[in-house]
Amino acid sequence: MQIAITRRNGIRIDLRSKVEALYGMSIRILITEVLSGLGIPNADIVIDDSGAVPFVIVARVETAARRAVPELKASYLLPPSTHNKADKRDRLRRTRLYLPGNEPHFFLNAGLHKPDSLILDLEDGVPHSEKDAARILVRNALRQLDFGDSERMVRINQLPVGLEDLKAIVPHGVETILVPKCESAANVVRIEREITSIVEQHNIRQKIHLLPIIESALGVVHAFEIATASEWICGLAIGLEDYTADLGVERTKTGIESMYARSVIVNTAKAAGIQALDSVFSDVGDDVGLRQSVLEARAIGFEGKGCIHPRQIGIVHEAFAPTDTEVEHAQRVIEASEEAKRIGSGVISLGSKMIDAPVVKRAQRVLLLAKRK
Repeated sequence: MQIAITRRNGIRIDLRSKVEALYGMSIRILITEVLSGLGIPNADIVIDDSGAVPFVIVARVETAARRAVPELKASYLLPPSTHNKADKRDRLRRTRLYLPGNEPHFFLNAGLHKPDSLILDLEDGVPHSEKDAARILVRNALRQLDFGDSERMVRINQLPVGLEDLKAIVPHGVETILVPKCESAANVVRIEREITSIVEQHNIRQKIHLLPIIESALGVVHAFEIATASEWICGLAIGLEDYTADLGVERTKTGIESMYARSVIVNTAKAAGIQALDSVFSDVGDDVGLRQSVLEARAIGFEGKGCIHPRQIGIVHEAFAPTDTEVEHAQRVIEASEEAKRIGSGVISLGSKMIDAPVVKRAQRVLLLAKRK
């Protein structure tokens, strides 16, 4: 898409679209509305369209306009759609599906794969030359698309670029902000302050959570101060590609080179009362290896794993699901707890074993996971 700003009166649109016979007029009207909304009355615009949906067309036009007129301040906001917003800090996050922010065709059906969380990525998944386009595409997707029950996450860029990302996305329905390559509490505090300013400016009532990603040796050393830097933090994740690169070692499927860091993240998250979330498994074709990786992550205390392809979601969910034996034991624990409450007893026992509150809480989580199996 190209835009040339002209001095003559009016907007001339050269549309080359395979759906022009059906939607050509609608596309032209939409483009004219966008340019008018941006305060551009005169322009020549060339569009090569392969059947883009309206939120993408709007984003492409606005991006082209901003590139043609760098001083442009206005935005063209599509009306927001209704979607389920959940403010639960401890909601299930077994799977986080990464979607590159400059590839909107991945957005459209992402919710159908039913990941617990969807990450619209503005950082590593986007080339530097497309950061501006991705920011507008993600903003429009947050306003227009229904991702079902999936949590709406956005991974911003490292500061200071990430501050511009926040201005673009915070007012438009994001639920959780991923803080990449986080190495200090100061990173979290600065982001929280910026979000607070935006929330107050736009009178936003929806609660926004933060999810720092530890991706360096320094981040591991400062993990606890990061995890406790804000009440908005819902979890702590580890990114092993960057972490192993920082160590100067190769990432292996055995994970021996990152076991210390992963253990630190789990222990830190538990100490801070938040979730511990594992890195992605990068071999999309190795289903057996993925399952083994999830089982190992679960065994050391992780509660979720990143996904880079929809085919990984079902495997991760199944591997994190409790076994029949675990479900049966959890049911007996809950029954014993309820019986103790019924008779007014402060002591809960199951057979010869005494049951305390943490055991009951763990049993409740097992049953919750079983329902989402």
